Amino acid sequence: MFNKRYLVVVGCLLSLVGCSNRRNQELTVGSKNFTESVILGEIISQQLEHKLNRKVVRRLNLGGTLLVHQAIMNGQVDAYPEYSGTALHAILKINMVRDPLAIRERLRELYKTQLQLEWLVPLGFNNSFVMVVRKEDAEAMKVRTLSDASKVKDGWGLGMGYEFQERPDGFPALAGNYSLIVTKAPVTMDLGLLYRALDQQQVNMIAANATDGLLDLSKYTILADDRNAFGTYEATIVARSAALEKFPGMRDALMQLSGKISDDTMRKMNYEVDQRHGAVSDVAADFLKKAGL
Repeated sequence: MFNKRYLVVVGCLLSLVGCSNRRNQELTVGSKNFTESVILGEIISQQLEHKLNRKVVRRLNLGGTLLVHQAIMNGQVDAYPEYSGTALHAILKINMVRDPLAIRERLRELYKTQLQLEWLVPLGFNNSFVMVVRKEDAEAMKVRTLSDASKVKDGWGLGMGYEFQERPDGFPALAGNYSLIVTKAPVTMDLGLLYRALDQQQVNMIAANATDGLLDLSKYTILADDRNAFGTYEATIVARSAALEKFPGMRDALMQLSGKISDDTMRKMNYEVDQRHGAVSDVAADFLKKAGL
């Protein structure tokens, strides 16, 4: 006669094995904890579901860069969206390379050899810092680049977020590469207030991101970073090499997203979620449909 306690222990062990086997068969996509990353994570998830005909587990809105990177290193996540400048600075801890192609090749090599991860081809947009002015001011002052802005004798009142002020590729990079005449100490504020401050002429230049949902190019002008002070932040997909081998068709499905998302497309998706409160899943599905995927 079997001991009941023995049967319970065996049952628990079989349950744990079953859970482990299910996890081994799960395809999991992660993202960081901001709107753009969550949208990209959902696009990646839906693309894989459509092309591989299998359910994808979502671990979106996980946290910051290092948390999500640790998750993919631990095998808790199989793929997630990342940015080239972030990978260089925050993950690999190496100096910024200026040439985007050189950055791409360097990341592909180091991710493969040091991390056993694949740095896939770019999605198509570059979410670097950008300096933004009102379009009417740009036209009146005849400025198109930050070098042009450095020649404006009346000077600039700058608005920026806390991160831009502190990061070496933010305000220190701006000040180190351009001799802007600044009329007063830069005003630091929450990112959501920057465009309002610009509209209300509390400042006349703000530090923004290239794919901000509020960056309406009919109202504002992005001053070209002609000395490449801010570096490159190409968005791409990072995937575990083991996952690409385990799931047939995964690499091809992800590669189909290459070059499909422009700065303007990403900007509009961010606006749809942040300002119009659209559902991330609907925004992602609409993008894939329009992209023919």
